[in-house]
Order: sequence, then structure tokens, then C-alpha cells
Amino acid sequence: MTRLAQTEGLTDIQQEILSTVRDFVDKEIIPVATELEHRDEYPSQIVEGLKELGVFGLMIPEEYGGLGESLLTYALTVEEIARGWMSVSGIINTHFIVAYMLKQHGTQEQKDYFLPKMAAGEIRGAFSMSEPALGSDVSAISSKGVRDGDEYVLNGQKMWLTNGGSSTLVAVLCRTDEGHPEGTAPHKSMTTFLVEKEAGFGEVRPGLTIPGKIDKMGYKGVDTTELIMDGLRIPADRVLGGETGRGFYHMMDGVEVGRVNVAARGCGVAQRAFELGVSYAQQRHTFGKPIAQHQAIQFKLAEMATKVEAAHAMMVNAARKKDSGQRNDLEAGMAKYLASEYCKEVVEDAFRIHGGYGFSKEYEIERLYREAPMLLIGEGTAEIQKMIIGRRLLEEYRIQGEHPVWAGMA
Repeated sequence: MTRLAQTEGLTDIQQEILSTVRDFVDKEIIPVATELEHRDEYPSQIVEGLKELGVFGLMIPEEYGGLGESLLTYALTVEEIARGWMSVSGIINTHFIVAYMLKQHGTQEQKDYFLPKMAAGEIRGAFSMSEPALGSDVSAISSKGVRDGDEYVLNGQKMWLTNGGSSTLVAVLCRTDEGHPEGTAPHKSMTTFLVEKEAGFGEVRPGLTIPGKIDKMGYKGVDTTELIMDGLRIPADRVLGGETGRGFYHMMDGVEVGRVNVAARGCGVAQRAFELGVSYAQQRHTFGKPIAQHQAIQFKLAEMATKVEAAHAMMVNAARKKDSGQRNDLEAGMAKYLASEYCKEVVEDAFRIHGGYGFSKEYEIERLYREAPMLLIGEGTAEIQKMIIGRRLLEEYRIQGEHPVWAGMA
């Protein structure tokens, strides 16, 4: 284990899990990550290895075949995986969010049917909120589900679906006006549907098309897609929780733990960038000595290490707050915001330490430099996080007797 980003108070089981995952990352992910990333190839062998380790069921309760571990254990596992290759942690994250939503909000029948298969990795999960025209404004979704007897008919287009092709279960957020009179707040007329499908691209079930992979600057390997619903029929018993109008709350709960995950990814990528930077600085010589002996480089290393430590501490705090059963949107927002920003800065400093070689695809830092920006927008932009943080702070520090300053805002 490295000196940086240590976590106090872990149990023997947690330490054993993390040690096993770190060993897997060092042996099975880091040696092949850059080559697979350059080919934009899905890491099937790596995913199968994580399946055998039980990572897909890490937080699923033991009664459903999972390991029943905490969000903290999961976040620290993600940190290790992202240190090897961030795309792999994305494959795990979307699966985890759907499993978490099912565990927290699913009917007993839905839990009994899906969770054992998800714990075994037989069903791979993805979730879908975003649409081409709405960005961060989730309340403006236009995809719609209309009741037709014992089914719902879904129509609409979704965007930025991680695991869109490889997943076999997608949690899809749609508008449902049934039972919600005109004038109902938009977020109270949304429903999450559990959509089963075949893995692959094209028409993966009648009325559902996954067009193909979106070509991205970074975050390659994992498939990011659109999702098009055209007369897609879903049984009514595949409404998450069995009740319409709760979808917005289900998704926001999932995104909240997803933000802890993104913070963990930022920590992992930043750790790897520091490792690459501090190693290269001791190998590269200028003016007759290793560049690590130049004060300017030592200052960079000091700043990078401090940022790695600070981001890790905030991520751990956010995970532990959620595990305790307390509200953690403030802590999750802060952790996601800080970790993603610091990750970008640490990666750039490592890139600068590499000099011209950092621009070469032969060096791992080039891949990290293209991956880090995704964390700035995934699970909510920095601006969205600051809005959440600001509002929560005003709740906490509100002057007695005063109404929230954002009351009545559009």
C-alpha cells in the first residue's frame, strides 16, 4: 500500500477486500489498460475477473447473494479500480447505482428477481436520465410512459447512457401523467421503469434501439450510447417500487451515492497520476541531476500529494455519512466537486512533469489527461455541485425565523 490516501478504522474484512482488488488492479488492469483504451475495446476479461471477485455484488445484501458491504468499502474499491483504469470503474458504477435503487426502493418481487442475478454479474445494470436537449435540468425530460392496460408504452430518446450496449437492465426515467393532475410539479410526475434487454447494439428488444457507441475524447472502452424508445412496451410490474410519480426521488437517491463514486474515481485517477509523476521525476535527469531534486518539481509533488490526501479524506467522510443513515448531499457534493477538480489539477501537473513525453501516447499520463475531464461533468457539473452545496449551507446556517433565500425561485 502507498503512503498516501490511507483510511483509518477499516475492519480486517475491508482491508482484505481492498488488498485483493489492488493486487488485481496491479496485475490485471494497469499492464493492459492503455492498449485497450487506445483500441476503445471493452475490457471483457477484466470484467470477468471482477465478477469472480464478487465486485458486482459488493453492496448487495447477503440474502440476495451479495457481500453486503458498506458504501465506504465500495467507494474505496472504486478508488483502487479507477487508479488502474477509470473506464472499468464506470462499468461497475452504473451497475451499482441500479442495484442500490432496487435495494432501497424496489418491491420485494423486484428485489427477489433482480438482485441475485445482479450480485452474480449475470445481469449488468445501467441507468438513464439525460436527454439530448436537457443537460442538468432533469425536470425537463420529455420521454413519456403511458398506461395501456397491464403495460406502459414508452417513447422518447435518452443520451449519455454508460453501459448502454453491454447492460441487460436499464433503469429509465420517464414522465408519467397518470394519477398526476395538470399543474403537478414536474418532479412529481416522473417514474423509473426497469427495462430488460439483450446486450448489444441495434434493436435490442421490440421498440428499443441502442444505435451504437458515441465516440469520445477519453473514457474509452466502456460503451456510452443513446437509447431510443419507440412504442416500447413494459409490464406495469416493472415500475420501480410499484408506484408512479416517485422516479425523480429514486434517481436522485441513486445519483447521490453515484457522486461519492465519482469522487472515488477522481481520487483513484489522481493517485495514479501522482505515482506516475513522482516516479518519472526520479528517472528523468536535467542539468546533471534527477528533476525530482529541483525545487520547482518538489513544489509540484508537494501540491499534488496534498490534493490527493484532501480529496480522499472528503470522499471517505461522504461515504461514512451515508453509511450512518444521515443525509449526505452536502458532503457528497463537496467530495465530488473537490475530487474532480483536484484530479484534473494533479493529472495536469503530472503531465507537466513528463514534459514532451507526456504528449506521447506511449506514456500512461496521456490517457489520464484525456480521462480526467469526464469527472468534471459526470453526475453533475461543478456548477451544479456548488448550487447544491450553497443551498444546503444556507439551510444549515439560516437565520432563525427567516425563509430560505431561494424560496420562490424558478
